[in-house]
Amino acid sequence: MEMATVRHRPEALELLEAQSKFTKKELQILYRGFKNFGCCSFLVFHFFQECPSGVVNEETFKEIYSQFFPQGDSTTYAHFLFNAFDTDHNGSVSFEDFVMGLSILLRGTVQEKLNWAFNLYDINKDGYITKEEMLDIMKAIYDMMGKCTYPVLREDAPRQHVETFFQKMDKNKDGVVTIDEFIESCQKDENIMRSMQLFENVI
Repeated sequence: MEMATVRHRPEALELLEAQSKFTKKELQILYRGFKNFGCCSFLVFHFFQECPSGVVNEETFKEIYSQFFPQGDSTTYAHFLFNAFDTDHNGSVSFEDFVMGLSILLRGTVQEKLNWAFNLYDINKDGYITKEEMLDIMKAIYDMMGKCTYPVLREDAPRQHVETFFQKMDKNKDGVVTIDEFIESCQKDENIMRSMQLFENVI
């Protein structure tokens, strides 16, 4: 027996317009794009392939993401990124999830963007970033970049990156980075602050 296709219907555009920083027209464009070839982020953005249901599960997300990094293994980083977009932790990224994340990354305040980034790094969502969590993220990024980078990255590069990160951000030297330490350190770093402004005028 042929099963009917279950299609996800987004919330009323008026509600999303009120909750996000997009206009109704921009939301209409985003919805067409999300369903047909979509959008997602790289820290922050990549494109979904056709997604007629309006919902993407983790495996599909990983498959799509891998197309943008064929030289490496993006599986682990895609897992972390998927969890950052899947804010209600139901195992899927809906159009609403996508819009709210994109709204922060493109139009959010510095504080909102840094909160989003902290959530990405805080893998177990306990309110702290540990060296182990940061190392997992760094290894995932280096795996995604692959072996074809120039200059060639040393094997201990992820761990060195983590050590530098903690020297700068772990103000009280207790081995973890809190949201306050993270935001304060990022706001004092010109390179990080410039990167936070890259996507503000994309849409």
